[in-house]
Amino acid sequence: MTLKQLKSWVLTATLVCGATTFLTACKTTKSLNDSSAQVVKSEELIRTSQSWDGVELPDYFQGRPELVAVKYVFPVGQKLGWHHHPVMNYGVLVQGELTIIGQDGKEKVVHEGEAVVEMVNTIHHGENRGTKPVILYMFYLSQKGQPLAVQHPEIPLE
Repeated sequence: MTLKQLKSWVLTATLVCGATTFLTACKTTKSLNDSSAQVVKSEELIRTSQSWDGVELPDYFQGRPELVAVKYVFPVGQKLGWHHHPVMNYGVLVQGELTIIGQDGKEKVVHEGEAVVEMVNTIHHGENRGTKPVILYMFYLSQKGQPLAVQHPEIPLE
């Protein structure tokens, strides 16, 4: 092999190896990116100006808001007493199935993964009639000193 042929061979080998290394690195990087950098997805669960029973929500309070987030866990068969909310609130049921009953007898069944907008100033209660505990995250649009709920123990649960 002549010196000129040897140089040509070394140059060709370097180019082939370099290209192979580059392509392999790009493929590996792409694979790492595909598995480790997942796309953030968003899904709007609800957009409404009404509570679940179709009643228009009230106007916002005047003054500084106080936002409150509460996690509720309802054991199977548990009933929450009659109450009303003087503030707007909504939530997401992350586990189980919750039945909300208005004092007028109207019912709403909220399923796992669903959002719900609660009644404002309307007496109601909730029950877990399902087969597993209910986990519900509720978000209240309140003001300092304002109760999130007012209980009505004078109304018996059936």
